[in-house]
Amino acid sequence: MTALEALLSDPGNTGVWTLAPDRSAVTFRCRSLWGLLPVKGRFTEVHGEGRLGDETVSGRLDITAASLDTGNRKRDEHLRSEDFFAVERFPTLSVVVTTLQHAGTRAELRCTLTVRGVTRPLELSAEVDRLGDGAVQIVATAVVDRTDWEVDGNLLGMVKTDTTVAATAVFVKSG
Repeated sequence: MTALEALLSDPGNTGVWTLAPDRSAVTFRCRSLWGLLPVKGRFTEVHGEGRLGDETVSGRLDITAASLDTGNRKRDEHLRSEDFFAVERFPTLSVVVTTLQHAGTRAELRCTLTVRGVTRPLELSAEVDRLGDGAVQIVATAVVDRTDWEVDGNLLGMVKTDTTVAATAVFVKSG
């Protein structure tokens, strides 16, 4: 039995699981300068929770848009501006998980992603593991076209539209 199957089949696991922000990370990667320059960044403020029921799984991650950090202050200011994330008008990015289907060690998550007030479906393939302290770690990666969420700011076509978003989310049982 895989860690995911054990997690889902044990009635003792039903209830609320809270994200451990200090053990979790949301990162992104894209290319700038017409694809020549890789840009990597992370969001430093992430909160969320998940719920396991008898036959249901749901969850939510809320990401503080202004916590974006690429290690370059000028670039971060531009990414927070109206050209990209418009963090003053849209302070939170959200991922809402509505269903989970498992296949071996992987989980297929049906989600919605909300960025700049635009909500669109997102399917994630995730690896789920039980950690030694009983926490659950979910690792997921997706390639998204940022313009689907009206994140543009692309003067002269310098920034590629495909962005790789990755999350390592660790949840601890809270109720």
